[in-house]
Amino acid sequence: MTTRTTLTGVALSALMLVAQPAPLLAQHAGHGDQADHARILQEVQDRTQIEKLMWDYVRAADSLNAEAYAAQFTPDGAFNDVKGSEALRKMITAMKTSQEERRAKGEHIGAMHHMMSNQTITFIDRDHAQVNYYWQTVFADRALTPPPRLAAAGRGRDDVVRVNGKWLIQLRNVAVKD
Repeated sequence: MTTRTTLTGVALSALMLVAQPAPLLAQHAGHGDQADHARILQEVQDRTQIEKLMWDYVRAADSLNAEAYAAQFTPDGAFNDVKGSEALRKMITAMKTSQEERRAKGEHIGAMHHMMSNQTITFIDRDHAQVNYYWQTVFADRALTPPPRLAAAGRGRDDVVRVNGKWLIQLRNVAVKD
């Protein structure tokens, strides 16, 4: 057995432990049928796809890529009160224009970084889930000069849906009241 084979085995074992969260395993302990295993695997795949959706969302927002941003939503999707693909694209385009105008006037605006933490995904049914999280928007440059600036922070709850096999944001609510 080579070192590479051993490392591959260790990596696969670790992946299996991570890919099968303890609550899922406990919930299905003692159930050996194929349907249970298929449901567990599907949920793990769905969670992974939703986590990637959230990553793609923040990258599109931070890069001010209006097309990529709108693509993370259903066609009638909404960010708070901004609803629909065209309105979402316009929102990002307006942010980009505003930053460009402010920079042209000499204002220093660091790179935008959206951070989501303490994220939890709750499945409502096979094709609907809620993502709860805390978020921060920080402006900073790699040199950290000037120091990073916290622009906003809060808690969010997103409704995500599976459309044609792909998870998308239906409603991004970054101003949850409760």
